Amino acid sequence: MTTTDTAVRAKRSLPARVAARAGGGVLRVFLLVVGLFWLMPTVGLLLSSLRDEADIEASGWWQVFSHPGGLTTENYSALLGNDKVMESLLTTAVITVPATVLVILIGALAGYAFAWLDFPGRDWWFMVVVGLLVVPVQVALIPVAKLFNTLGVFETTPGVILFHTAFGLPFAVFLLRNFFAEIPRELLEAARLDGAGELRLFTRVVLPLGGPAIASLGIFQFLWVWNDMLIALIFADSGNPPITVALQQQVRQFGSNIDVLAPGAFLSMIVPLAVFFAFQRQFVNGIMAGGVK
Repeated sequence: MTTTDTAVRAKRSLPARVAARAGGGVLRVFLLVVGLFWLMPTVGLLLSSLRDEADIEASGWWQVFSHPGGLTTENYSALLGNDKVMESLLTTAVITVPATVLVILIGALAGYAFAWLDFPGRDWWFMVVVGLLVVPVQVALIPVAKLFNTLGVFETTPGVILFHTAFGLPFAVFLLRNFFAEIPRELLEAARLDGAGELRLFTRVVLPLGGPAIASLGIFQFLWVWNDMLIALIFADSGNPPITVALQQQVRQFGSNIDVLAPGAFLSMIVPLAVFFAFQRQFVNGIMAGGVK
């Protein structure tokens, strides 16, 4: 070891030396244990959904490991035969998909305009959009409810879609505008010299380059809308509610019917998990965009 290496090691603080020594196998084991504890509620929900009601009331889900023969799929069969729950899953998809697509489409157009188009008051309007990020949803519940009642869309699926779209747009515009602004100007100018108009420039150049940010936005919006309960309780049709409200109604009507709630909750969780894992690479790229120059 050279004198220089010895001097560098001497200057390192005690926490730095401890972190360097623990950065190998010990850290990996620690992260593995944390991950297992993080997944434990999900595993418990899955195992509970595969047990009958009598076993659930008699013992905890961890008893499955000592009596694995008690697992059954009857709860899921009963759930798939429950028209109320299945209709609520369809309603949730009908609300979530348009609310996500509209936010991505409108947010991308607005983000491109704020990033690369010159129009009067552009910076001031963008400051207004940023200011809307801090407005809590609860502030708008009563005014929007009155407006929707006047328009005739209160307690309707289009009303819920409009609400989620409106409150998802500020974040969408902010995220995509900042991402689009990082696109090299020379690339856009070269496309314009080749005769590309703004629409073609947006669809052929900006959108493909903005794929990671758009995927991140889509995941955020999809998870928020799919798991929402507050807006669904107030603005959705009580006769055909989303899955979050439908499960809550099951509790209200039948008490502790965990044999219905456990598979319903797990089934409603599977869809956003599948969406996340399908786009996780784009999600990570979107989160890290701009972090390294």
